[in-house]
Amino acid sequence: MPLFKRSPALFRNAALLLSLTYLYGCSSRTSTDNPMTCAQVSYPLYDPAEPVNRGIFAFNQVIDEYAVAPVARGYGYTPEFFQLGLHNFTTNFNEPTVFLNDLLQGNGKRSLNTLGRFTLNSTAGLLGVIDVSDSLEIPRHHSDFGQTFGVWGIPGGPIVEVPVLGTANSRDAVGKVLAVAINPFGDNSDTAETLTTVASVGGTIDKRAEALPLTDALHTLPDYYSALRDVSAEKRADFVQDGKRGASGLHNDLCTEAPTDAT
Repeated sequence: MPLFKRSPALFRNAALLLSLTYLYGCSSRTSTDNPMTCAQVSYPLYDPAEPVNRGIFAFNQVIDEYAVAPVARGYGYTPEFFQLGLHNFTTNFNEPTVFLNDLLQGNGKRSLNTLGRFTLNSTAGLLGVIDVSDSLEIPRHHSDFGQTFGVWGIPGGPIVEVPVLGTANSRDAVGKVLAVAINPFGDNSDTAETLTTVASVGGTIDKRAEALPLTDALHTLPDYYSALRDVSAEKRADFVQDGKRGASGLHNDLCTEAPTDAT
């Protein structure tokens, strides 16, 4: 199956990934008592185009506040078993991308771990709806193209606010676009395209719902843009260090979860 697919589906998936704007530092269930606590790592910020970035950020905010966030809040009232199943399915659907990045990072142990999880969950777990691997204590980890570039030693570069995709340093912004362009399953059949759409839409809603405690807390601060940008930068710095360490399994969810979705 092709990895790259140039079609209107690419732009459809880009729009569905709006929630990446808000998954910067702590997209898993977080504590609002200390919403900006992450590992103490160096995260230099360089935002020379801040006025322009703030303008694009305001545009992204309008879309989120009037479209994505309300749906995510409603989703929070659905049955827990439904939320868990959707979360498991969308996470499993992303495992091939995690596997690819594991290989690109030269981490054989993690790549085998990811392949094993994906195989088990896609078969015995009914396309990943049931996380069989978790019950067998096969740990889940996250990786993305931005992390891979960081592991390769590519510096972060200046902050850029990308319409729809949100805030990131230049390195991670390229990683976000690449993640949208690459579809490991291809679009050669109606089934593959349908599953991709379900995973994109479901993943967007699920991740945005997980991020609500963080974004609600950051909204109370005087400058939402800089608060979200700074949390994102710290989280991503820790995430890249995690990739360099090659540590298998979950660490502090506050700083290692959500990968694809952070700056």
